[in-house]
Amino acid sequence: MQESTHVAVAVIGDDRQQVLLTRRPDHVHLGGLWEFPGGKTEAGEDAEQALAREIHEELGITITKARPLIRISHAYPGKTVLLDVWRVEHFEGVPYGREGQVMEWVPINELADKSMPAADVSILNAVQLPDCHLITPEPGDDQGAFIRQLESRLVSGIKLIQLRATQLPVDDYAMLANEVIGLARRHGARVLLNQSLRDFKAGSADGLHLNSGRMLAMDERPRLAPGVLLSASCHNKEEVRHANRLGLDFIMLSPILPTQSHPGAETLGWDGLQKLTELASMPVYALGGMTPADRQRAFGRGAQGIAAIGALWG
Repeated sequence: MQESTHVAVAVIGDDRQQVLLTRRPDHVHLGGLWEFPGGKTEAGEDAEQALAREIHEELGITITKARPLIRISHAYPGKTVLLDVWRVEHFEGVPYGREGQVMEWVPINELADKSMPAADVSILNAVQLPDCHLITPEPGDDQGAFIRQLESRLVSGIKLIQLRATQLPVDDYAMLANEVIGLARRHGARVLLNQSLRDFKAGSADGLHLNSGRMLAMDERPRLAPGVLLSASCHNKEEVRHANRLGLDFIMLSPILPTQSHPGAETLGWDGLQKLTELASMPVYALGGMTPADRQRAFGRGAQGIAAIGALWG
């Protein structure tokens, strides 16, 4: 049986969109690699208590506000680690290497350039993803009104969009996608296209979203350009496990709560969300009956945040 280690990890950011990394000493396991600070939980501690203790011991700061970000289980040869990752939203003091470790503030968009342990890849995705994910409604006949409403959502702060337009022919979808992507770029947001892999031509799109049927038909992750996100919709543990095998960047779990569009559908509920987020090896958005007010509850169940159509479209 492999040794299992429970580690509390901190993602500490500043107001310049930078995140604090420390470098592992050369003589330890995975020495020389950069990592998010933290350490092992001790007997009788929960993850939040271990986080506060470890960060004070390592960096000399006191955490005053933090929330769960993601939990990742990763198997190394002879050893399994459970990374219990928290986003530190406020702290007191000035961080420094109390144990002599090298530390560096790294811009979020440069984190992927650092050599880090394999277990930290999903943490990188979680750090770079927002806590609200907008799925667009069908554009309808008045695409001008659709674009104007989308711009109002971007102005309000939306940073991740899935363009869902199942009724449009492929060529018309491509034309709308170009307009949506250009608009999103001006507001610093990312756009995923909801279509088949066959029709997907990345161009300037930031990623591809698959429905569960398209995802299950894949035996391996398709080769997309570097940095292109791949996400999927999941509804049960079999689909989540398949998403893990493919190495997706994030998934959406649904339905969490009843929705107006599917009032009689069986729902996962908050407990079901938690069970599946613990099974997932990537960030998870809760979908179905969600509003921005549900974000804190979703965080507490291990989710990246919420995804929605109407509640975010306004």
